[in-house]
Amino acid sequence: MNAELLLRFTLSCDRAYLFAHPERELTTEEQTRYEETLDQRARGVPTQYITGRQEFWGMDFIVSPAVLIPRPETEHVIETVLKLSQESNDGRIVDVGAGSGCIALALAKELPLAEIHATDNSPAALEIARANAARHQLENRVHFHETDLLQGLDRGTFDFVVSNPPYVGESEEDQVQLEVRKFEPRAAVFAGPTGLEVIERLIPQSRAALKPGGRLVMEISGTIADGVKRLLSAWQQVQITNDLQGIPRVASAQRS
Repeated sequence: MNAELLLRFTLSCDRAYLFAHPERELTTEEQTRYEETLDQRARGVPTQYITGRQEFWGMDFIVSPAVLIPRPETEHVIETVLKLSQESNDGRIVDVGAGSGCIALALAKELPLAEIHATDNSPAALEIARANAARHQLENRVHFHETDLLQGLDRGTFDFVVSNPPYVGESEEDQVQLEVRKFEPRAAVFAGPTGLEVIERLIPQSRAALKPGGRLVMEISGTIADGVKRLLSAWQQVQITNDLQGIPRVASAQRS
């Protein structure tokens, strides 16, 4: 599958074209480019970084080694926000640690009346996120902020704080796929020794940023689920949602 995807990338064509033209021979230049992509993949470079693209929530996103590759599990975050926002879709939402912008832009697409903000402390990541916003003609819908978590944003004004924060503990490093450890931005994957370090800062900042009754929705892992529940003990309606594999994936809570 990777070989076919890389061939389509090399030829700038779709799958239907490949099947319709089995006799198509590569030019010397195309053969060279194709072999270069196969060599990159053999060295462990994720296919998404080679092609510069990844699909998420039915949208095509630009990705680079400056951002985490969007994953299907993160779509559970979008589903949770949409479920919780059924009563109103015109609130203020902030995506913390936006990376490629996939969460913020998916929510902008689904909630056309909402005011969407997105933060990241990486200028390179924000450049990718802004490019994706323009790509999907949503650049006027999302306000981007270069900051650490929620620092500098208005207090007590948001209906939702949403995040896919770093949540892998350094003690779990050997359990993480080699290509993730080697090629994806470390700061977007590893939070510190336990995996809770970023979330420990995010929760109190979220309480300050949210309106009374506002909600925090975060992607998590099974490893830290109990720790997250402990950190949210003063919040209301704390829920942990499992992904399709039965692994705890999303934590949500309401500010009192």
